[in-house]
Amino acid sequence: MISSTMAEKVVDPYAEALIALGSGQGLLDTFAADMHFIAEVLRAAPELGQFLANPVIKAEVKKNLLQQVFAEQIHPLLLNALKLLTDRRRIMFLGAVCRRFLDLQRKLQNIVLAEVTTAIPLTEAQQQSIRERVMDFTRASGVELQTAQDPELLGGVVIKIGSQVIDLSLRGQLRRLALQLA
Repeated sequence: MISSTMAEKVVDPYAEALIALGSGQGLLDTFAADMHFIAEVLRAAPELGQFLANPVIKAEVKKNLLQQVFAEQIHPLLLNALKLLTDRRRIMFLGAVCRRFLDLQRKLQNIVLAEVTTAIPLTEAQQQSIRERVMDFTRASGVELQTAQDPELLGGVVIKIGSQVIDLSLRGQLRRLALQLA
């Protein structure tokens, strides 16, 4: 197993280099959208990550697969970076590079990540309302929502921004009421 410190030493330079490349070329937003896409593909198809991490499979085979999967979907500079990760035997860190890149991009552009959990899916108007309230609360220039559903909330919303949790769910209100009565 690879230690998290070792992974950080490998991941950070690649993520920082991609931030610099994206900023220098005026492609930071494009790279960010592409990184979201890559992370989603890796989440939806874990076997792709396992294939890329397999040390027995030759780099050329991995690069061909990356070309087939991502050539029409992501910017060519970013595709070349993925091939470089493959050549340097670092492609197994692709998911971590995506996460670190997006963290750095948010910090650079003063965007906060708000993890929103609701009992039912949110409408676009509700998402926009949450974005506006989070922007007022954090003084950020933008908000990226990451939504999830949890039917056990019964109703309302739980918003997590960094280490801060705002629980406006019915389940949370019932829990607080029970504590007051106890």
